[in-house]
Amino acid sequence: MTPEIPFREGLDELASHYKQVLTLLGEDPEREGLQKTPMRVAKAMQVLTRGYTQDPHKVLTDALFEEKYNQMVIVKDIDFFSMCEHHILPFYGKVHVAYIPNGYITGLSKIARVVDIFSHRLQVQERLTEQVMQCINDTLKPQGVMVVIEAKHMCMQMRGVEKQNSITTTSAYSGVFESSKTRNEFMDLLRGETKRI
Repeated sequence: MTPEIPFREGLDELASHYKQVLTLLGEDPEREGLQKTPMRVAKAMQVLTRGYTQDPHKVLTDALFEEKYNQMVIVKDIDFFSMCEHHILPFYGKVHVAYIPNGYITGLSKIARVVDIFSHRLQVQERLTEQVMQCINDTLKPQGVMVVIEAKHMCMQMRGVEKQNSITTTSAYSGVFESSKTRNEFMDLLRGETKRI
């Protein structure tokens, strides 16, 4: 369970703007069902953007361990939710991360925390993919990192083209993953083409 995060400065001002938005949409923000909505939305938006106040590099370095292991480490099927910066609508899906250590490893849950921090900012999927990869690469200095994200975008499902089953896949990689052989090994493992536990 995610720990409680204190609300940031500007909460009341944010709520007042949402009250104005309701009015501009043709609603009556004073009616019973909407009286508390501006503050609820303001609090929700601060939670959904809490990543701006968190340091993903520190998360990794707080659980950094010297280890001679030099094979692929994969953390896959990391659930995430983020907000598209173009329409402030959610996109969500799964993140798969692989890295090959170069003397140091990090706690496995810390990889998921890095995803959580970057996804709790206004995002585009392409940048989110690159940021997760670059953070792990810069902090752990491994032999290589690869990140694959598969996501559905509500801006495509609820508006515009309204395509319900479209999935967007992005990838970013560095170091030894620039070799197609290493990338293919990772992708095979994601597809479950090796023996499962």
